[in-house]
Parts: sequence; structure tokens; C-alpha cells
Amino acid sequence: MTDLAARLDPDFEPETNNSGNRPFADVVKARLDRRSFLRGGLGLAVSGFVAGPVAACARRPEAQDASSGPSLGFNAVPVSSTDTIVVPDGYEARVIYRWGDAISGDFPAFAPDNSGEDQAHQAGMHHDGMHFFPIEGDSPWQGSSTDGFLVMNHEYIETRFLHYAVTQGSEISSWGTPDHAGPRPADHVLKELNAHGVSVVRMRADANGNWRVVADPRNRRITGLTRMEIAGPARGHAKMATFYSPDGTHTRGTLSNCAHGVTPWNTYMAAEENWSGYFVNTDGEMPREHARYGVRPDVSRHNWHLADDGGDGYVRFDASTKADAPAGDYRNEPNMFGWMTEIDPFDPDSTPVKRTTLGRFAHEGVVFAPAEAGQPVVCYSGDDSRFEYIYKFVSDGAYQPGVTRGDILDTGTLYVARFNDDGSGEWLPLVYGQNGLDESNGFTDQGDVLINTRTAADIVGATPMDRPEWGAVDPETRAVYFTLTNNTRRTADQVDAANPRADNAFGSIIRWNEADGDQASTRFNWDIFVLAGPEGDSRDVNGAPLDQDAIFAAPDGLWFDADRRLWIQCDISDSALNSGVYTPFGNNKMLAANPDTGEIRRFLTGPVGCEITGVVTTPDQRTMFINVQHPGANTSEAGFAAANFDSHWPDGGRTLPRSATVAIRRLDGGKIGA
Repeated sequence: MTDLAARLDPDFEPETNNSGNRPFADVVKARLDRRSFLRGGLGLAVSGFVAGPVAACARRPEAQDASSGPSLGFNAVPVSSTDTIVVPDGYEARVIYRWGDAISGDFPAFAPDNSGEDQAHQAGMHHDGMHFFPIEGDSPWQGSSTDGFLVMNHEYIETRFLHYAVTQGSEISSWGTPDHAGPRPADHVLKELNAHGVSVVRMRADANGNWRVVADPRNRRITGLTRMEIAGPARGHAKMATFYSPDGTHTRGTLSNCAHGVTPWNTYMAAEENWSGYFVNTDGEMPREHARYGVRPDVSRHNWHLADDGGDGYVRFDASTKADAPAGDYRNEPNMFGWMTEIDPFDPDSTPVKRTTLGRFAHEGVVFAPAEAGQPVVCYSGDDSRFEYIYKFVSDGAYQPGVTRGDILDTGTLYVARFNDDGSGEWLPLVYGQNGLDESNGFTDQGDVLINTRTAADIVGATPMDRPEWGAVDPETRAVYFTLTNNTRRTADQVDAANPRADNAFGSIIRWNEADGDQASTRFNWDIFVLAGPEGDSRDVNGAPLDQDAIFAAPDGLWFDADRRLWIQCDISDSALNSGVYTPFGNNKMLAANPDTGEIRRFLTGPVGCEITGVVTTPDQRTMFINVQHPGANTSEAGFAAANFDSHWPDGGRTLPRSATVAIRRLDGGKIGA
């Protein structure tokens, strides 16, 4: 792969953390040197720190009853490299929502020559995080299990498949376009922007469990062009002023939406992850709010700013200085991205809101702790880049069921995590005027701290992690789990207790308890739930290697169901699947784990070249939805030219591979996984 091709690849992550902060791998190495670590778990290593038993994972795993925790009532499926979905005996999986399936307008049928306007009414590309909202609209977790809104992210695009009417027969890579150098046809750019964003689509199941799209005026696509409101401390900031919004209060679009969040007040949060590659800044010197996030000086991923009609919605992706003041150009446009965007799935006229108090970085998603009346709202988010950080937000206001809305997220404190060798940790506040976050380090106010969240975290001494991805909170114990997917750039001298391996190809899952059972505490205790990898290089929470039914690598998606099964999804890069150190794992997969005993079983394997991502059940737990993203992404240039794609999932034959949502159910009608 050439250097230019690598920088156009959606998976390309420029390393921008030069803080010198002690990396997590150093902490984990020290922690592994303590004999108690993986065999004693969290409670043994830090007993006495927590006042009273706050979580099941604070007990020694070897002291637990082997039958404790949720059941895993299925036989593990084998490792697979076939081009299909494999689920356990007694289950079935049906495709219900593909890229290009229509949801609104005049319901345009999917075709390789769909227009940019067509795409605005169809499912976007590369389905990712999602949630099922029961149709009653009262609660995100209770209500109908046969009728509701599926809301999901569409993370990024593969232009060679998106524009197949033009690209077919060409030897072209997954990250390129034939007209990348410009000028670019405006309708191609429109189609690409409309293939990003979020779907809000009503789905209903019939008596046989078949789910279908329902025509509903609330169905809508939120795309890279949808008007958005800015809320929180960065609203109206001088660094948010653009030609489109001189007062810095609005912007257009949400991009690179990976995982998500579900608020206690029944709204959806779309994360903005690897957004920096969409911009270019040719100024001789970039501001840190560009440079620290990886905005490039020479090329952008899709060169949208080179659209041949010069449309304002396209030229904004050139963040170079072109006017006397920020209100005359788009030098601040990158500052409009990297936030969590709140969407009301039940109000099609509502404007999505970017909640800036939650920080600006490569948000993988956000996970809320169970909300309690009279207590602050608490949520967690990972910055999914190598050597980046884990964050927590605690609201100033108290949660009031039926009253609280999204504006509670506009005032509060954003913290960043520091992990210590002894299994303890601190949440470090990112507050203007504290811990060096002042004029001496170039900050002017709290809005500036949040626009430059990564730099602020560098300064206060946060622990650089191995790509923090999804988080999940145990609904019973309140323990918090996060996937650390991998980091092959970590060297031996960068190993620490929480990131224990150099050249970390396999990843891990870390977990912690907040001190004294208080989710808003500034102290916590941590351990590692599992070190992923093959049988010869892995460890479960009891210190034993993973067996053939449990091996996995590159953990990414993570979710607890209502019975406390922990669902783990994998994202080995499509270019590395079934090769090298990843050969034993086959295609990407989903597993279920018992958080008390540490038992893990493989539940599902996906088609060739895909990532398995997005997971949720209906309230009765009898239907599970998962997403299959970018099947066939590893198709070679020659294979693409010959229409010999590595995957033809989900439709088979010689069809284009398409990301899609899958509904899974037990044939006996029972709960998934039980």
C-alpha cells in the first residue's frame, strides 16, 4: 500500500499523541508483575480501597459458584471463514435492512446508479451502532417487542461500491475514487455525504417473526448535510465561527458515526469517530485543534471540497484560511466534528444537537450508567485511536424521570482516566483554571478546553490506552467494561499494567468499579476481564487461557443484555482477516460472556471481510439485532474489476456486497443466549 493510499484508507489513524504521558501498557506490566493480578481479580488486588462490596467483579473469581451469573445456554459455533452468517443450532438469522433499502420519499429502489437524492431516502453504507426504540416512545428499554424504530449509524463509505455504475470494470481499491484528484461530480459528492450519518426507520415484525420497514412520516435519514445545533460550553465560541454560522451556534452534518449511546430520556446519541480525514488544511501551520486530531495538510479522504459545482456544503471541507476572519471561511469547520450528537427518533422535525460538554475527540460511543432519581447523570466514552484516553462525564443537574431532557448534558464535568499500577485509578477533571488548563497552556475558557479535549487530557496526565472502543455498564453491579481493541504500535518500553502487551495485535477488555459504589466518584478500582488472543497467548479473568470455543481478537462492540450477558463483537481489520497471527480466528464474530465466572462462548460468525458491530435486543429479549459492516471490503483491485468480490453477502450470486442489519431469534421463541 502506498503512503497516499494508506492516508485515504478509512482505517488510517495518524498518531498524534506526543504528550509523553505514561502509557497504559507500562501500568499493566507492573500490574502483571503482581502475582495476584489475573488470578485474584479486582477485589484481591485492591481490597480495602472500596468501602463494602460494590460489584460482583470485586469478588475473587475462584471463590465464586460456577453457576453464578447469567446462563450461556447455547453450544459455541466453530471458527468460520465462509461467506455467511453462522449462529448456534436452534437459532435463525434473517437480513432485514441493507444499504440502499428505501425508508422515505418515493421509496427509490436500490440500484448501482442511484442518485445523491435517492441516497437521502435509503439506508446508508456501513451500518454500525444501533438501538431499537419501542414504538410507545416512553422508554428505551421497555415497550413493544414487535414494533419500533431502529436507529443506527452509517460509519463510512466504500466509493467503488457506492458508485458501481461508474467504477465497474476498473481496477480500484476500496479507499479510492477514479476522480479523487478532482473536479469531482457534485452528485457523487452528494451521494457520499448522504450515505453517511444515521437512519431512523420504523420496523415491525409479523406473527412469523419477519421484520419489515414500515412507511412512517417519522422515518428519516440524518446525513452529512443535516442542520445541527451546537450546545454546551463550545456553543458560540470564537473557534466555532464559520461562514455558515458566524455566531458558532450551528453546523451541517454528522460523520464517521461509529458506536452510539442511549439516553435515559429515550433519545439516541451518534458518535463522531474518525472524522478528521474528511478535511484538508493547506495552511503552513495548523492550529492544535486540527493537528492534534490528524487533519491533513495535503489530501482528504474524499476531496469533497473539489465538487465541480463549488457548493457551499462541499467547499467547507477545505479548512484552509481564505478570508480575513473565521466568519468568512471554513478554517473552523473541523471544530464542528468530534462530538456526540443527540437525535430524537420520535420527532422528525427536531434538530440534532451536538453536546459539547462530552468532549471533542474520536468518540467511539457513549454509555450511560443506570440513571437514578435525584442523582447526577453519568456516562463514559472512549477515544478510539492508538494511545488515546477514556473519559467520564458527570452532570451538574440531578436526573428527574419524566422531566430530564438532553440539556442536562450541557453543564457538568468531563473527566479523563489515569490508571495506576496497584489497580487504583483517578478521574482527572478537565476544567478551565485547574491542573494547568489555563492561559499558561494556551486555553482561554472552558469552551477552548473542550474543543481541545485531547490536549487538555495530555496536560493533566491521563493514561494513553490501546484504542478504547465500546463501553458497557453491568446493570446489576454497575461495573464498567471497555474494549481495548489492539495497538501494534506499542513498543516494549511503553508497556504498562493496563496495556500489558507490546505489539498488541489481539486486544483486551478492561473493567472497573467506582469507589464506594458511587458512579460519580473521582476514584476507581480496575482489573482486566480478559486478554484476547489464541489459546497460547490469552488469559481469562481466572488466569486460564481461552479455549477453542472462546478465542477471539480485536474486541470492539460491547453490550450487556438485561440478564447481564456481556456480548462481545470483533473487528479484525479486513486486510488482516484469516492471515498471519489472525489465522486461528477466522472471520469476525460475536461472543457472549458471563461477567461473574468469566466463561466466554462464540455465538456468531460473519461473512468474509466484515466487521460484526451493533447489538441490541427487543425488550422481551426474543429478537436480537446485529449489524454486518463492509462485507467484501478486502476485495483486491483485480477482483473488483472482474466483479469477483471476496463476498457477495447478503444476496449471493454475483451481487454487490452490502452492509446490513440481521434479526436473530430462537426457533423455540426463547430468550437469546439463555
